[in-house]
Amino acid sequence: MGKFIIICVLVFLCFTSNAQVVPTLTADVAEKLSKMPIGCIGQEFPNKTSHVANTAVDGRLLPSELHPAFYGCLDWHSSVHGHWMLLRLLKTVPGLSNKPEIVAVLNNTFTPEKIRAEAEYFTKYQVANTYERTYGWAWLLKLDQELYTWDDPDAKKWYAALQPLTQQILKLWKAYLPKQTYPNRTGVHPNTAFGLVFALDWARTFKDTAFGKLIDDKAKAFYLDNSATPAYLEPDGSDFFSPSLEIADLMRRVLPNQEFVKWLNKFYEKRSIDRISDLPVISDINDYQGVHLVGLSFTRAWCMKGIAKELPKNHKWKKHFEVTADRFLANALPLVFAGNYGGDHWLASFAVYALEK
Repeated sequence: MGKFIIICVLVFLCFTSNAQVVPTLTADVAEKLSKMPIGCIGQEFPNKTSHVANTAVDGRLLPSELHPAFYGCLDWHSSVHGHWMLLRLLKTVPGLSNKPEIVAVLNNTFTPEKIRAEAEYFTKYQVANTYERTYGWAWLLKLDQELYTWDDPDAKKWYAALQPLTQQILKLWKAYLPKQTYPNRTGVHPNTAFGLVFALDWARTFKDTAFGKLIDDKAKAFYLDNSATPAYLEPDGSDFFSPSLEIADLMRRVLPNQEFVKWLNKFYEKRSIDRISDLPVISDINDYQGVHLVGLSFTRAWCMKGIAKELPKNHKWKKHFEVTADRFLANALPLVFAGNYGGDHWLASFAVYALEK
């Protein structure tokens, strides 16, 4: 009997030592992550402006002259979602010891003058109406939504300051979406499904039914008849999105539950499920493109968790998605702190969004 107990204890210890530890957004983790956007929001270089110069004059402008609010963190969209992340942590994680520093950063950005200049950029230069379409637009709406849904004096002040830019982005998106004939199925910034997810979340929060219907209609036009998606070919070498999972994450919002489950059953084959469940292989975390694959683990995780919530208990992929999402998170979170500026300027935001899901 004594030997049996010892064996049971050893088996238990072996099992628990190998058990997957699922990371959570504790105050300690939140504070460590927050240091990344705090450090880069005011860092102007290195910088990838993606600005199309119209003259020799604007071709010589510094990033901070083109974008006085969102010039740091290497590029405009990373600065925007870095601000979203800091705001989200203030809103949801009590007791952050660096709260005064975060508030100071946000106060410095959300001034009427800086935001007006950001809004004017989209009409001041030729072809600027396509700038950051639609990835940066999506994160800007997520930032706006976060501010709007927080009953806090500072948040109300920052929200009011942001409105000229928000309204400019909405105007551009509402003009563009009816003319968008085909979706972009890439695994990087221009991915259409990802952009529409955040846009639809915004539209429903603000009860903008016309914009919401436009998104619903386009999502169905683009993806409703999709089946046997070739996700077994994913990922490309610099993907931070799974094209197939982004589509599924959108369609779960668009379709009634039972219709979504039927659609999903036709959308994926087993070989594709197997492929998107593999951990991404990152051969060089210091490569600015290769580090995108760390972000892929986070986006796969948040999509899988969202999809799993919509599946019935007995669905063959429900538990699989839940367990696989946790495995992605456990693998990716340590890597956020293991690279260089190529990941430091953006990965923390993806970690926060995924951990909250």
